[in-house]
Amino acid sequence: MDPDPDRFASRRSTVYGQGGVVATSQPLASQAGIETLRDGGNAFDAAVATAAALNVVEPTSTGLGGDVFALYRTADGDVGAMRACGGAPADATIENVREALAADDDAADYYPDDGGYAVDDVGEAGMPFYGPHAVTVPGTARGWEATIEELGRLTLADALRPAIRYATEGYPVSEVIATYWSSAESLFTDPHAREAYLFDDAAPTVGQEVTLPRLGRSMERIAEEGADIVYEGEIAEAIADEVQRAGGFMTVDDLAAFEVEWPDPVSTTYNGAEVYELPPNNQGLIALEALNIAAELGAGEHPYDSAERVHYFAEAMKLAFHDGHRYITDPEYESIPPLASDEWAATRAAEVGETANHDVSFGVPNANAEDADTVLLTVADDEGNVVSYINSRFAGFGSGLVAGDTGIALQNRGASFSLDPDHPNSLEPGKRPFHTLIPGLIEFGEDDWAAFGVMGGYMQPQGHVQTVSNMVDYGMPLQRALDEPRWRYRESGELALEPRFDDDVAAKLVRKGHDVTLLSPTLFGGAQIARDDAGTLSAATEPRKDGNAQGY
Repeated sequence: MDPDPDRFASRRSTVYGQGGVVATSQPLASQAGIETLRDGGNAFDAAVATAAALNVVEPTSTGLGGDVFALYRTADGDVGAMRACGGAPADATIENVREALAADDDAADYYPDDGGYAVDDVGEAGMPFYGPHAVTVPGTARGWEATIEELGRLTLADALRPAIRYATEGYPVSEVIATYWSSAESLFTDPHAREAYLFDDAAPTVGQEVTLPRLGRSMERIAEEGADIVYEGEIAEAIADEVQRAGGFMTVDDLAAFEVEWPDPVSTTYNGAEVYELPPNNQGLIALEALNIAAELGAGEHPYDSAERVHYFAEAMKLAFHDGHRYITDPEYESIPPLASDEWAATRAAEVGETANHDVSFGVPNANAEDADTVLLTVADDEGNVVSYINSRFAGFGSGLVAGDTGIALQNRGASFSLDPDHPNSLEPGKRPFHTLIPGLIEFGEDDWAAFGVMGGYMQPQGHVQTVSNMVDYGMPLQRALDEPRWRYRESGELALEPRFDDDVAAKLVRKGHDVTLLSPTLFGGAQIARDDAGTLSAATEPRKDGNAQGY
């Protein structure tokens, strides 16, 4: 058979390893994962070590004040999920939040200037994007600890060691992270935030060596005393005090009540491969519904460089977003229809034609979530463990609040709630908000598994669909599957393309009725994959961020 060199046409090579592989968005974090594997840890130990390192070296996208999730396949063949996602405080009712906003002279500052909120009448506005009312209980510390205790072989202290070293001894800031850090300067109006994350009252520049001693000390205390210190000890008190000082409702009791969950993943079969996602309150059903509709339409049967391929996948995505944003919420509060069923997909696919459908709303729960960012990492080891791990505060540094002198920036995930009592994602005490974070897992065959994911708010399910299709429909190797230019359906109704698309494809999509726009590659998400194909370990990442894959 003649070789096909075009099959491997990528901007970098797929990485291979014998003992393990790690793929993430920052080289220093990848090194932390590899170090943990070399020290005797398995993929789950390495995932926690890598995530913790990202809290330090990429603090612009993740932190202990956020949530963490996992999808995995163990060496024993078990397929599972971990969800460490907190809910709203017990006193956070719609009425209480509205009253607090009306009485807060600074409330207008909690609403971005770039759309999505009625800032002229704060008392009747939607859920704040920043500030104390956007803070939900952070799940990260207990999620890390549960991952190690249930699935790892080292201790939490072992896994935190590289992150503590980076925080206390220092590290150089890379280009993309320096840019995001600089753009967050205006968010740091609170003294605790400025003291923790600014240097001479400014964000660090490219290559500047920085330390985060407050965050490092908090990690040292978690390593010494366990995650309970974040939920029942002094760090819990600092978190509750910070939120209450700013006018919010978080208490130590809210934190202490938090527990990690181990839900059953949801899945669908797409062109012979089984694709796994997280169930609600996460948006995994959106990716599965889109794949099912695309399968009904034969989207992946069109030539890869054709407008027809993009059109049918985008139309499937459009319908899945409409349904997901209408129904997905905390399942303990609302029932959710079978969005991932073949029957549901067949009904929805009947609505797709050869031209763009402009009568389907995006139904966005939160307009400012569209381009939110996060970190996702994947690990595979030589025992057969494969894990996709995702950790985020939602928007960059989150709510803008940092808990006392802990260095822990608190998430703004509560911004995905609605203050409309009739909305599926209406704010209620203890309720978990609609969550964008979705790790991915795919089974190509009995001994062939890959953990994957794409970062970036509502880009995540769209990136999952495109990555799966690239590998399953078009047989692309890992690195090329991530390097190919992406499209994304926008809340505005536009169909955005990366500039590397052929002009002919864009023109044909316009003739099909799509409102086509070109956007920067940074708005199409970074992505990672780690694969174990019958003992052959490989990994890929791509440079839409500072992507880095390493093996040993």
